Amino acid sequence: MTGTELAALAAWAQSCLPELIEAACAATVERIPFYREGKIVDAAELRRSVEANMRFLVGAIAQPQAPLDLEAPTATGRRRAMQGAPLPEVLRCYRICFTTLWDALVAHTSRDRELAAAEALLSTASLILQLTDQHALALTEAYRATTAQLMLARQERRAAMVEALLTGLPGADTGPWEAAELLGLHREGVLVVVAAETRALAEASLPDIERRLADVGIVSGWRLTPAQQLGIVSVRSNGTGNGSGYGQLLTVLRTTARARTGISPAFGAVTDTPRALRLAQAALAGLPPGRPEVRPFNPSPLAALMVYESEESRRLTADVLGPVLALPSEDREILLQTLMVWLDNNGSAERAGEILHCHPNTVRYRLRRVQDLTGRVLSDPHGIAELAAAAYAVRLADKSPKSA
Repeated sequence: MTGTELAALAAWAQSCLPELIEAACAATVERIPFYREGKIVDAAELRRSVEANMRFLVGAIAQPQAPLDLEAPTATGRRRAMQGAPLPEVLRCYRICFTTLWDALVAHTSRDRELAAAEALLSTASLILQLTDQHALALTEAYRATTAQLMLARQERRAAMVEALLTGLPGADTGPWEAAELLGLHREGVLVVVAAETRALAEASLPDIERRLADVGIVSGWRLTPAQQLGIVSVRSNGTGNGSGYGQLLTVLRTTARARTGISPAFGAVTDTPRALRLAQAALAGLPPGRPEVRPFNPSPLAALMVYESEESRRLTADVLGPVLALPSEDREILLQTLMVWLDNNGSAERAGEILHCHPNTVRYRLRRVQDLTGRVLSDPHGIAELAAAAYAVRLADKSPKSA
């Protein structure tokens, strides 16, 4: 068979292009609700796209040896990705264009009933299948590449908004709550800051955390630095652990964390984000190295004071616990550990003994040594306040948070 019959089929299709375009548009609108709604791709744009596809197909049938120009499907793929059109629906529209042309060619050839026309139709079938694949591949690759670029740009913008809140330095035209709203953080909820150390240089230790939290209805924004993964999280609770939002946050973090992770106390004013960052980093710094543990910052205002008044914290430590800190390392660690455990357990020697695996009387003996060395009496409110403050300071000593 020569190319005469193939050219004749292409010429016939060329003469019917307006009808073929209208038929493909009508079938697309009828079968695909996305195009029927016309919210993203209106009727005029749909027709332009269908017309470009039909002209491309008919031209390729007329000149099957000519090099393919795939700019049209590539441009459509980029445009539909930017519009947010679903890829399966876009590809389905393409298939409707191809099948509309094929069905018309079959109907036309069946009226001819000549062997040469049938052979030409078979050749056309092979060519249309090949074009369909190449068209769909070009469109899909362009769509996915554009989608990846859009997602990267979105993540970069969200990271910039997180950075603005963490540093307290939003852009010239963006206030703190405007930045928070761009992240989707709730005004009616409370916020917490999360700081997790990276497992390696700039390697997230809370993988896919934004999606994991979104799955349980928690909105968050994240930024990755070389040393830490930082996040601002909106929870609909008072942050005490009793509200479902805060409890869900802790559950997700504890099942996800692959490195030390600190959480700030809850706060309501978005302008307090830089302060909350320091507390989250202090909670992180207080964790033992090498263990993927999650720790909320101690809610005591005293602990926060020790973080913010670092110079006074060091002076307090020296004045109150100086004699204890001057002991040999083994004695020093035993006394400090006993004091801290006793404070953390409501001043119970029995409970402290259970945790320290020693008799309550041993705990009491160690506490008497602390009293003798420091001159502070644990039954005196002033004495216990100074010892508690100094104990918090010791916990934070030499554990200043890494820079964001």
